[in-house]
Amino acid sequence: MDHPSESLPGRVRAGYALGSLVTGAFGTVPGLLLLPYLTDTLGVTAGIAGLLVLAPKAWDVLINPVAGRISDRTRTRWGARRPFLLGGGLAVAVLFAAIFAAPVRSGVYVAVVFLATATAYAFYQVPYVAMPAEMTDDYAERTRLMTWRVALLAVAILVSGAVAPMVTKQFGGGIPGHRAMGVFVAILIVLGTVGSFLGTRGAPTGRILESESSLGRQLRTARNNGAFTRLLICFIVQAAGIATMLAGVSYFATQILRDPDTGATVLFACFVGPALLVMPLWSRVGARIGKLRAYVLASLLFAAAAALIALAPVLPAAATYVITGLVGCGYAGQQVFGLAMLPDCIAYDAARTGRRQAGVFTGLWTAGETFGLALGPGIFALILAAFGYVSSDSGTAAAQTDTARVGVLLGFTVVPAVVMALALFTLRGYDLDEARLRRDEERLPTEV
Repeated sequence: MDHPSESLPGRVRAGYALGSLVTGAFGTVPGLLLLPYLTDTLGVTAGIAGLLVLAPKAWDVLINPVAGRISDRTRTRWGARRPFLLGGGLAVAVLFAAIFAAPVRSGVYVAVVFLATATAYAFYQVPYVAMPAEMTDDYAERTRLMTWRVALLAVAILVSGAVAPMVTKQFGGGIPGHRAMGVFVAILIVLGTVGSFLGTRGAPTGRILESESSLGRQLRTARNNGAFTRLLICFIVQAAGIATMLAGVSYFATQILRDPDTGATVLFACFVGPALLVMPLWSRVGARIGKLRAYVLASLLFAAAAALIALAPVLPAAATYVITGLVGCGYAGQQVFGLAMLPDCIAYDAARTGRRQAGVFTGLWTAGETFGLALGPGIFALILAAFGYVSSDSGTAAAQTDTARVGVLLGFTVVPAVVMALALFTLRGYDLDEARLRRDEERLPTEV
């Protein structure tokens, strides 16, 4: 088994980052288009639609730790994680297209296929997220690796989030448009699957360490890792805030900006485009002030800018788009440093216990993140229902009252801002820095 090197080759960083086409597409498009698809194309009421979106992803809370444990205990000539990248990713692609195929106009069909897709995604995402902790022991290299990953993630979000609505409209909207969009996103997922599988060929796979004897003992060990627990709770809550904002993009563009044709695409471009430019800046900020402080700074930038968008009804559209760019800058930093701190927590656990269980940690992480992302559309749907949003089965949003538009505005701005900021209180007591991690890793055995 290869030992992690301090600096990874550029081809490995790029290959690993290509997996963001899978995670970005699946993490973005359902949150962006599935709720409007249910309410405005299939005619499902907002409250029921929110439940249908939430329930399948809530399943990941159970399946992701199991997927992590299975990958922890896997031994193949391709390593423990890479076989799951190929099999899980291809399954996600096929099932994603099926979500929007609509052989029957049924919300129940969508929920069942979405559940199957979420299961397949667990067996891609969990091993994928586990890999950085095993690819390198270097504290700073993990940030560099995550910078590459989040940069590609920004591209994936831009392409899938901005282009997917355009594909839907280009093919006539409604069910035909969503079918075409499902195939387009499935192609992106296949590209990310093959790229990440081939690109990580020959990458370090870490030390072979003994794992805990049962899933229950692994979960208890994860719970006893205070740094991981604090970071996980924060990231889950923030994921819910981000997903609430994401779920509101189409509604905000239509009801507040009064631009149902291009508003959602422009919002996404403004959200993701600046993130690509600030990635090198965030990397330097993290090196100067540390990952934790940089994470807090990025989260506060997101929250402040999101709250400021609440002024959109009295601002020029151009100003709203600029502020959305600031939200995107905060989101980029929040993702980079959160994902860079995760492998630190995993490495600390390996040094503390001498056991190999990165998959269980990332299983819990991805389960929590996915649950948070699933909560977002549910939260937004509840806000819509509370403010009297009217559903439609015509493929076009129905006329809404001023009260319903207020609900759209609050759900897109103030609610995500408050959630993002309040989540930071869970990080009090997080004390895992580079010096402490290096001391503990020196005690890590070469083999068990």
